[in-house]
Amino acid sequence: MAIVLDGKALAAQIERELVERVKGVAIKRNGNVPVLAAILVGDDPSSATYVRMKGNACKRVGMESLKVALPQTATTGMLLHEIDVLNADPRVYGILLQHPVPAHIDERTCFDRIQIQKDVDGVTSQGFGRMAMGLPAYGSATPAGIMRLLKHYGISVEGRHAVVVGRSPILGKPMALMLLNANATVTVCHSRTKGLPDLVRQADIVVGAVGKPGFIKGGWIRDGAVVIDAGYHPGGVGDIELAGVIDRCEAYTPVPGGVGPVTIATLIAQTVEAAEKGQ
Repeated sequence: MAIVLDGKALAAQIERELVERVKGVAIKRNGNVPVLAAILVGDDPSSATYVRMKGNACKRVGMESLKVALPQTATTGMLLHEIDVLNADPRVYGILLQHPVPAHIDERTCFDRIQIQKDVDGVTSQGFGRMAMGLPAYGSATPAGIMRLLKHYGISVEGRHAVVVGRSPILGKPMALMLLNANATVTVCHSRTKGLPDLVRQADIVVGAVGKPGFIKGGWIRDGAVVIDAGYHPGGVGDIELAGVIDRCEAYTPVPGGVGPVTIATLIAQTVEAAEKGQ
């Protein structure tokens, strides 16, 4: 029977451990608890839901959350100003810029304005580079959460062939590099890859990170593979057709309840770590 990589259960465990760590930070800071700031630009309902979920997670571990909401018409300059304010705020140990921002904003410039010590979501170019080189950095929360999930359930990646389908700078690319740093052999594919089904069939570990519902078919995945679905779309479906593979794989992440909860828990954990370093 396949191992269910239960992100919801792991997230609850992580949060229980963080409660005491947050108390420790508060004691050393005269009762002041760490603050995670989330910037939301525009009125995308999914983004608003994600920001609210992250705020709720902060409350559960005893942290504070600060929401900065900007209108759809906000400019790159306006967003950079808000990031500068948060960079200068000694109460704030983590800054989250909710992705995506409206198309007219220079998202990369804004991401890179976040101070690296407050880049708890692992979105800056400097943080990405340090992570890729195996240097201390906060990894992008979703791939870092996936690595945490694999470790928790005793799924070894060393020497195994991982196929990552997706190449975004905050998911597919950092996922590939984290797996590579953990001694996996990694193939990075995307929606335009020729012969994609054959490449996926070679994988010991498949990571769906392409952002298209049901894009990766269950029939592409070989028996005994580890199946990681990092997608989430309306209707509770991911990037992978899980129904066709859960009865014959080694392990899989359910959708929902797999990658999503542990992503948020990882973001909160990295904020607590930043606070501990900055006491």
